[in-house]
Amino acid sequence: MVGLSTPRHRKPTNGGRWVRRELWRALGIPSAYAENRRMPLQRTARRLVAVGRNHDGRVVRLTPRAAAAWRRMRLAAACDGVALQPVSGFRSVRRQAMIIRNKLAEGTAIRAILRFLAAPGCSEHHTGRAIDIGSPSAPDLDAAFARTREFRWLKANAVRFGFRLSYPRRNPQQIGYEPWHWCWHEPGSGL
Repeated sequence: MVGLSTPRHRKPTNGGRWVRRELWRALGIPSAYAENRRMPLQRTARRLVAVGRNHDGRVVRLTPRAAAAWRRMRLAAACDGVALQPVSGFRSVRRQAMIIRNKLAEGTAIRAILRFLAAPGCSEHHTGRAIDIGSPSAPDLDAAFARTREFRWLKANAVRFGFRLSYPRRNPQQIGYEPWHWCWHEPGSGL
């Protein structure tokens, strides 16, 4: 079951029936996950632009408008002497499933995996508006980021650029505290 791959001829849709029925079942994700966690299925971004490379050299991509907001925010932070680094941006349903499969293969239980990873189809990373942010002193996704100057700057300023911390402590989605995960919200959209 863990080795189930996403068929190339059958692309997961935003409607989510395939994702929820077939893929979630194969990964051991409860069918009521989205409702219980208050995590709706997310629209997958269609157009993406590069916003830089992470510390491993991987290109980080966001939607054009989120990318523009990220660039403005990063420049403002730099003017304040704060270095924001992109760690991860857009992630496809297929990539999200692969990450979960790899963790399952390592022996991690699905319940523990879903503590820090959204189920495929529910991740804000699918939208191309979410970005995981690091700093020179905390380039990896770790709770230690919350003790950095960069995090303090984000808490005080990110909202001016349309970014919100998605998973604060004790969030209703039951995702572990992720001080690095910020999502851009279209002004006036209610998102």
